[in-house]
Amino acid sequence: MRRIALVTLVVDDYDEAIRFYTGALGFRLAEDTPRPDGSRWVVVEPDGKPDGEPAGNSAGTALLLARAGTGSQRARVGDQTGGRVGFFLHTDDFARDHARMRAAGVTFLEEPRHEPYGTVAVFEDLYGNRWDLLQPATP
Repeated sequence: MRRIALVTLVVDDYDEAIRFYTGALGFRLAEDTPRPDGSRWVVVEPDGKPDGEPAGNSAGTALLLARAGTGSQRARVGDQTGGRVGFFLHTDDFARDHARMRAAGVTFLEEPRHEPYGTVAVFEDLYGNRWDLLQPATP
């Protein structure tokens, strides 16, 4: 079996990013390990698997939050996909998660819309990366 376990998201600050992803988006902090070079291995993932299960052991994909270390990396923070939606957060209850995220201060760029593939709205993370909050249509 092969799957994508982690996707790197370049951030300005580890702790700021952890607060956003765990607080505003409701992710869980799966790992935060100091590295010898002064960086940290920080993994967050959408809630949906048992507590204590190591990162990368679920069928889902987690985010590796990597602090920008060079000018080139800092220039990419918030624009990792050239302004396109680059991340897709699936939910089983769009109304619940949309309301919770708005209450937590998440910026939505549009009102929810109903498409043949599901209910969706584009939002920005704390750096400006665009995400879809998406409840897929049931067959």
